[in-house]
Amino acid sequence: MNSFIVLTAFFIMNPTINRKPAPEKRETPGERWPRRPPSRLVVAGAPADKGELVQVPVFPYGDKEIAHLKERDPILGEAIDRIGRIEREVIPELFPGLIHTILAQQISSQAVKTVWQRFREVFPEMTPPVLAAADMETIQRCGTSFRKAGYIKGVAEAVLAGKLDLRRLPLMPDEEVVKHLCALKGLGLWSAEMFLIFSLLRPDVVSWGDLAIRKGMMALYNLPELDRDTFEKYRRLYSPYGTVASLYLWEIAAGR
Repeated sequence: MNSFIVLTAFFIMNPTINRKPAPEKRETPGERWPRRPPSRLVVAGAPADKGELVQVPVFPYGDKEIAHLKERDPILGEAIDRIGRIEREVIPELFPGLIHTILAQQISSQAVKTVWQRFREVFPEMTPPVLAAADMETIQRCGTSFRKAGYIKGVAEAVLAGKLDLRRLPLMPDEEVVKHLCALKGLGLWSAEMFLIFSLLRPDVVSWGDLAIRKGMMALYNLPELDRDTFEKYRRLYSPYGTVASLYLWEIAAGR
């Protein structure tokens, strides 16, 4: 047999021979400043500036969560049927999600949208190095307070210094995430719980510190007042899908 044919057959049967090793994988900014795995996200259409639809990630839930809530709480179930499916936008990129949480403190949802849009225009590359290097005045001109600008720079510096490891947060239980975030200046329990919902996509968060959630609960059950024990009774009723209940309580508080 011709030696050339023999060698050709050998290399065909052994394709890894003399193959160059795969290049070493380099860490990209998107990996260094992580996001939640996309498999947990769903997307919905939202209008862009020019009228076309763009895909935005929304909080994922489905028939299982709805069936549980309707079985455990028929009153909430009636509200769910009336309101229909809620597509609440989330920010799965963890560092931008943390910045959004700070910007959203103690302002209306409409104000949050305006400030967030300006912030993304000024800082299209929203990473810890960029925000740590930004001056306070530039951050403040996005429409936020000087105090919040300091919090934002502080969080960016904490990530760079290794005091806050974003890559560990998705691996922690809710209580540990809250503990780590509350150790940072400018982040309290409410901020940590909103981060759990809108960036880590945790399924069982009902925030006592959120005024709109308490307002929605009072409206849903026709309560003249709401003490902590009553709140906890309903929170336990919703578990383990309290976050989906929170989405509906926010809508109820808004008058739906």
